[in-house]
Amino acid sequence: MAGHIIHLAVGEEYLRNYPNEIKNYDEFIEGIIYPDSVKDKSLTHCGPKSSQVHLNEFFKDRDINSDFNKGYFIHLVTDYLFYNKFLKVFSKKYIYNDYDVLNKKLEKEFKVNVPDKIKDEVFYNTGETKILNFDDTAKFIKETAKYNLNDIKSAVLNGDNFWLEIRPLVKI
Repeated sequence: MAGHIIHLAVGEEYLRNYPNEIKNYDEFIEGIIYPDSVKDKSLTHCGPKSSQVHLNEFFKDRDINSDFNKGYFIHLVTDYLFYNKFLKVFSKKYIYNDYDVLNKKLEKEFKVNVPDKIKDEVFYNTGETKILNFDDTAKFIKETAKYNLNDIKSAVLNGDNFWLEIRPLVKI
């Protein structure tokens, strides 16, 4: 999973890009944090794990017809793009520290308000990152938030491989 701050930053940037699409901010944010709120992420990520999101599975029993579901879907889109288009290498040993090192700067850059419900799950650290860097991660957030959810839905349901191919992670 991309870190909480990355997910929330994508959501905030999406709201800036599509200001009239979301009516209930709190429901949207609740949808963004929901998929990572469960112990077994395969239950909420429409795939065997958060790094293998099958976006078409989302539409088997739900739609993006509520602000909660729009937030939920943008979370899945972020994870899909993060693992299948953005990350070059992956390591559980390093990725969580990288999130912690980048969190404060990303939070400030994207004006993220961390919901009380997850404040104890967001950590801040200093030091060097091993996999992620600020500039590339900020660019990823901005690029991800440019995609319109309805356009992604249409592409997914029409079998567009850009949104369906799962790339194996190169682990270090």
